Amino acid sequence: MKRNGSSLKYRFWSKYAVVIPALVALLLAAPQTTRTQTVDDAAAQNAQKARAALNAMVQALGGQAWLDIKNEMQQGHVAAFFHSQPDLGTTDLWQFHSWPDKDRVEVTKHRDVVEFYIGRDGWEVTYRGKKPMQKDLLEDYLRRRDHSIETAVKVWLTDPNTILVYEGQGMAERHMAEQVTLISAQNESITIQMDEQTHLPLRRSFQWRDPLYKDKNTDAEEYDDYHTIEGFPTPFSVTRLKNDEIVRQYYVTKVEYNRPLPDDFWNVDTAAQRIKK
Repeated sequence: MKRNGSSLKYRFWSKYAVVIPALVALLLAAPQTTRTQTVDDAAAQNAQKARAALNAMVQALGGQAWLDIKNEMQQGHVAAFFHSQPDLGTTDLWQFHSWPDKDRVEVTKHRDVVEFYIGRDGWEVTYRGKKPMQKDLLEDYLRRRDHSIETAVKVWLTDPNTILVYEGQGMAERHMAEQVTLISAQNESITIQMDEQTHLPLRRSFQWRDPLYKDKNTDAEEYDDYHTIEGFPTPFSVTRLKNDEIVRQYYVTKVEYNRPLPDDFWNVDTAAQRIKK
């Protein structure tokens, strides 16, 4: 009997030798699965909230009509700063932008200094002719264009690999604001703060690493004094900051959208010939 009992016990444990460890493993794994699912659900809900805030911003800026803008012209003045202290005087400025990668900047009252940023190339045109844009100045401009609100909405937001993070509310430009960060597949990020009431952007910032010194820098733009021009709310005051120090301040006096431009408007050689005269 004893032997039979031992044999029965042996057959019992042999039969369930594989099943029981599997059950134990399943029981141990269940809480982790639940926790992971909870985290995933929370991240999805957070991303939905971030997307809703960005969509509200786009609607506030003009909705589909804003997305379809062909070009923009801004006229005004720019003031330079050093350690957040303004230099004397301002410079007359005309800025032209055509999505996705054409920019033209004209400075001085006579508009005889012109900068072109076309694709990934940059040119400076003066009475001496044209020359390639200084490397560090070109990289700075392209970096800001690559992290603009327009690029964030039209490129990053439409990429399924972009991570959206809703970061709550705080103060920006003396307004209560919602903050959203977009993180690209290349692990770059753009943070946008939007007015809680109007949903208009108040601040855009991003970080980049200096290729020489390897330290991180923060570039930011702050938007204020909105005016509705041709149906599009437009900031007439734009402040650029680097590492929380003001470097430029733009005062806009006139804005036009979707204006007809000459066929050779983006031709660098044509501008060089005109200025030489």
